[in-house]
Amino acid sequence: MRKFNRTLIGFFILVLTLSTLTGASAQDSELLKQAQLLFKPLPKEIPAPSDNPTTPQKVQLGKKLFFDPRLSLSGVISCNTCHNISTYGVDNLETSIGHGFQKGSRNAPTVLNVGLHIAQFWDGRAKDLEEQAKGPILNPVEMAMPDEQSVVERIKSIPGYIDEFKKAFGGSQEPITYDNIAKAIAAFERTLVTPSRFDSFLNGDTSALTEKEKEGLKLFISKGCVSCHNGIGVGGGMYQKFGIVKPYPYQKDLGRYEITKKEEDRYVFKVPSLRNVTRTYPYFHDGKVWNIKEAVRIMGEVQLGITLSEDEVDKIVAFLDSLTGEIPKEALEIPILPPAKTDTFKFNSRN
Repeated sequence: MRKFNRTLIGFFILVLTLSTLTGASAQDSELLKQAQLLFKPLPKEIPAPSDNPTTPQKVQLGKKLFFDPRLSLSGVISCNTCHNISTYGVDNLETSIGHGFQKGSRNAPTVLNVGLHIAQFWDGRAKDLEEQAKGPILNPVEMAMPDEQSVVERIKSIPGYIDEFKKAFGGSQEPITYDNIAKAIAAFERTLVTPSRFDSFLNGDTSALTEKEKEGLKLFISKGCVSCHNGIGVGGGMYQKFGIVKPYPYQKDLGRYEITKKEEDRYVFKVPSLRNVTRTYPYFHDGKVWNIKEAVRIMGEVQLGITLSEDEVDKIVAFLDSLTGEIPKEALEIPILPPAKTDTFKFNSRN
């Protein structure tokens, strides 16, 4: 009789366990279906435009140019200075420090996965990576080179680059041009894809996220965060006014209005991608907010008109941390730059 009771109790425990697991599995499946409608996993590589196909030679050249401070007037600022790949594509400063210790007006956004965005810069003034790469080199506050020809002449004075440009742009009559410098940098940037546990989840592995992260994802969806932060980049695919319900507390920047002069673009910015967001502090276009939890609270208030509880914020941040991806190992390896002829090189660190 005792043996029968133990067997019966064991049977009921098994049934209860299976029932609980089945219920949890069903909930996970439903959450996965919702997520797959709203988001997409990262591709293995970012598609390139037809006029700038990605090749190994171009990527190798672009990586060297990305890390080369000789693209700046002073010879000390590179693309990697403000978009440090080892710190998830940012410099973790409110606004970056440029030529002559000048400070930029906006926070430097991450360069990781950026080729998937609708446009480049906070105001979307560059249509693609190629156009974006041309901007900072000539910006007097950033790398401060005086003109395109000066950049080309400097690169031409480095013998090693002459050979590499011929390999990367062999079909060109003149391989070293300002356009080709930008194309090479853009080709390298398209390799900066950071797959995360969230991508594993979207690909069907519901165990890739913890229960807390799944709760955060549910809140992220149900509270309306996905109305702007969706798609492959969990953002980066649209423009939106910052301060829909109430003004952003530190708002001074007019956003896209400065470019379009359209009243409807006042305080409108490109929605940032949330991939690797827990590593890319400080936050927002002005870098005024350093704490991710505060950033989430502010977004709830100014964009959605809701007050999130401490528990809700904590769970949403847990989900956001699941978006932290793996930086390509080859991108983290500092390249050896070709030497220059020292008798032809001069730098200017003055304003």
